[in-house]
Amino acid sequence: MNAYVTEPARHTPVLGEWEVVVLGGGPSGLAAATAAARAGRSTLLVEKSGYLGGAGTGGGLSTFCGMYSNVHGEHVLTVRGHATELLERIDRLGGLRAPHLSFSDRIQAQAYDIPAYRSAADDQVLAAGAQLLYHAFAVGAVVEGSTVDGVVVESKSGRGILRGQVFIDCSGDGDLLAWTGTSHHKADPHGEMLFPSTMFRINAVDGERAGPAWKTLPRMMDEAVAAGRPRFPRRGAIVRPQRDDLEWRANATQLRNADGSAVDGTDVWQLTHGEVQGRTQAQEVFGFIRENVPGFERAYIVDIGPEIGIRETRRLLGKYVLTEEDVRSCARFEDSIGLNGWPVEAHVDGDLDIRWPYGEDPLGYNELPYRMLVPESGPANLLVAGRCASMTHGGQSAARVAGPCFAMGQAAGTAAHLALEKHGVVAEVDTALLRVHLESEGACLSLL
Repeated sequence: MNAYVTEPARHTPVLGEWEVVVLGGGPSGLAAATAAARAGRSTLLVEKSGYLGGAGTGGGLSTFCGMYSNVHGEHVLTVRGHATELLERIDRLGGLRAPHLSFSDRIQAQAYDIPAYRSAADDQVLAAGAQLLYHAFAVGAVVEGSTVDGVVVESKSGRGILRGQVFIDCSGDGDLLAWTGTSHHKADPHGEMLFPSTMFRINAVDGERAGPAWKTLPRMMDEAVAAGRPRFPRRGAIVRPQRDDLEWRANATQLRNADGSAVDGTDVWQLTHGEVQGRTQAQEVFGFIRENVPGFERAYIVDIGPEIGIRETRRLLGKYVLTEEDVRSCARFEDSIGLNGWPVEAHVDGDLDIRWPYGEDPLGYNELPYRMLVPESGPANLLVAGRCASMTHGGQSAARVAGPCFAMGQAAGTAAHLALEKHGVVAEVDTALLRVHLESEGACLSLL
């Protein structure tokens, strides 16, 4: 039975006004806020948690994927600019490990210390001149005609409105684009939506005895299932050492509902179910690791990600929709604002499916067009960056990781600055000028 309560009308206070308001403090959001503020715009970054980093901190991910590309067999750092400055800040705090090879040694990723990332992200955004608002949960939008006028937030201080001139949705779930009626697509949990995971970290590992356990563990799990053990949450568990060999991270869970569908990150009941299920799965998989993998006999779980790692929910329908074909054919665009070198990483039911660029000697990366940040229909002053940008399911399975999200965020923040010179209309940004600005800030837009 559905029941409703009519709440009394109320006057909601305006908490402030900025030229640029960024919703969400993951890689795209912190990069967007940094770029807009460095360009001289008054900027507010709004985050529901008490720290930045998104899934990379709150989800316990602890690895940057998509920073490097395999270019004709050479591993090249292709996401640069503000992202590489962030890596340097993390490194100065002693929190960065040298890049390592992943997925049959075909692509590089980079592990980091989560507390160092949180501190470095604070420093970078604040040093740029942006303002942070933590513990503010966005719940709605104020739309006036063809523009967004404000974001409605709830917090311990109550309800309030954050007004702005240009807004950037980096929420991951596309919350702002949904509230404003912006054109978008919602992934279908019954087959299309990528399955979420709960990350966990393991301490007291004997790294010397463990050796390359990331290569042997998947085979051991397959053999155990073949011998009659109940199936694991998914095949292809990923384990890797962190900053020090005594601590390892594990990406080995897969969260689903009773009907087999992927847990939907926009449904609070499913999120609750997923949190409990993820912790249960983490303990189950870790038990197998401790009992069977050399070097883990004295190990224990030191941390389980505070939040589920959501991979896919809403996606913008933009001026351009990045496709899996674009990723695998290493597409180029005249309005490129950054690069993605990560393969299609599809977290399908019970497994992990990696799909690489076509050919024997591929270029190894695709360019990201500015148009994938610009709505096809919706408010004129709204940009969307990160995993909720304009991509198909297959395209998003690659470009949702940290590296391309950093690139999209820096571009969105810079474009917001340029849009303010065009009455806030993001579709009127001169992409040639945008590219000049990005390159002047160290971004890599092409290697050709």
